[in-house]
Amino acid sequence: MIEILITNDDGYEAQGLLELKKALLEIPNTHVTIVAPSTEKSACGHSLTLTKPLRFIKVDDDFFKLDDATPSDCVYLSLHALFVKKPDLIISGINHGANLGEDITYSGTCGACMEGVLQGVKSIAFSQFYKNNSLNELGFDLARDVVKKVVKKVISGEISLLNRQFLNVNIPSVAKADFKGFRVVKAGLRKYGTEAVLNRNPRGVEYFWLGNARLDFIAQDEPSDLSEINAGFATLTPIKLDLTAYESLENLQRAFNG
Repeated sequence: MIEILITNDDGYEAQGLLELKKALLEIPNTHVTIVAPSTEKSACGHSLTLTKPLRFIKVDDDFFKLDDATPSDCVYLSLHALFVKKPDLIISGINHGANLGEDITYSGTCGACMEGVLQGVKSIAFSQFYKNNSLNELGFDLARDVVKKVVKKVISGEISLLNRQFLNVNIPSVAKADFKGFRVVKAGLRKYGTEAVLNRNPRGVEYFWLGNARLDFIAQDEPSDLSEINAGFATLTPIKLDLTAYESLENLQRAFNG
C-alpha cells in the first residue's frame, strides 16, 4: 500500500484538494490521509506556527483540518502525530492558481513540499493555472489526469526525486482537447510590482488589499514554466532547497580572502 499525505494552502474545503484526493484514489493500492489548514493560507510560504498551539479537528475518516495552521504546519505535525512510519509521498494542491517562477518562494503549496523533503519524504506540488472564470468553466478534469500520470511515474520510480528536491507541476488553463502535453522546464522570471487596492471602511479609516499581480514574465533564451504554461503545456520543474548562488562564491572569496 502506497501511503500518501496530502495538504494545500487553499483550506480544507477547497475543491482542488477534494479533486486531488479523487484522482489519487483512482490509482491502485493507494491510501490517502488529508491534513489541511482550516482557513486559506495562500502566499504563506514555508512558514511554521511557533507562537500558539495547534490542534487537529477531524472532518472525516483520514481527513483532518489543522486549526489556523499553515501547510508546512500540516506536514510537520502530521509526520509527528499521525504516522508511525513516514508516508511514501506528500502531495500539495491542487492549488487554485499557478505557482510559477519566483512565486515558488511565496507559495504555501510549495512550502508544504519544502517541509516534506526536509523531513525526508518525496513531495510534489500541483497547481491549476486559471484565467478569468476558467476554473469554474473547465474544472479540474485535466488536472486529475495530470496528477495520475505524474504520481504513477513517481511511484514506479520512472521519475526519481532526489534528496531535498521536490517536483513543481503546473497545469494550463485549457480544455482536455486542447492540452498540448508536458514540458520539463526551469522556473522562469516573473515581473513583479507592488499592486494594492486602497479602500476606506465606514468610519473613513484607510486599508489596503494586496493586489493580484498579472502573469507577466521576462523573456529568456530558453523555455520556462511561465512561457510553456501560456502555450498550453503542463510544466514540470524540479526545485531544490539549496539557495546558494554558486556563481557569486568566487567573487566573494576574492573580496574577503584576497
